Amino acid sequence: MTNNTCGVAACERGSLIVLSGPSGVGKGTVCAALRRRSKELVYSVSATTRAPRAGETDGVNYFFKTKEQFQAMIERGELLEWAEYVGNFYGTPMSFVKSTIDSGRDIILEIEVQGALQVQRNFPDAVFIFLLPPSLHELRNRIVTRGTETEETIRSRMSVALEEIGLLEHYDYAIVNDEVEAACGRIEAIVTAERCRRERYIPRIKQWLEEVR
Repeated sequence: MTNNTCGVAACERGSLIVLSGPSGVGKGTVCAALRRRSKELVYSVSATTRAPRAGETDGVNYFFKTKEQFQAMIERGELLEWAEYVGNFYGTPMSFVKSTIDSGRDIILEIEVQGALQVQRNFPDAVFIFLLPPSLHELRNRIVTRGTETEETIRSRMSVALEEIGLLEHYDYAIVNDEVEAACGRIEAIVTAERCRRERYIPRIKQWLEEVR
């Protein structure tokens, strides 16, 4: 998949693609497969206050920040979304997203549902995709086969998943993750379709019309 999918320079600006869905639906697996398939698609790098782990590189795995630096980013409105988890902060820097799409490249952000709703408030022009399981039974199966959850935790995760699925109306597209490669193909089709939206061509067409008057 290339950025010049519509064959005209009207597609100069990229898009922010936000992929989310309930825990256990396979967001990480789908994104890993997309990374292998679509070399031009940029993956959003989060900022975090946690310490780097062995082999992690600043600006590649995360943007590593002190808590003071992260707090300053919040106060300056520099994050599309952020959350605190187990004593550390995580968030999506707006500058990285904007510079990527301004360069003409598409960027994908894999995120939980509540984070996606934060992004929607701060960046409404993004394309929001909800990843669905083939069925609730299959979703429960995927959580169970992890082998790391107690029955109580499974029930809790399923309850949250039902609430999150109820928020589908806030998204532009829905994709069923029945088979990973098929789900990737559908996401790639959405990216292509978004690059061919009429609105992208209007400035160029207006320029053409001005030139011939």
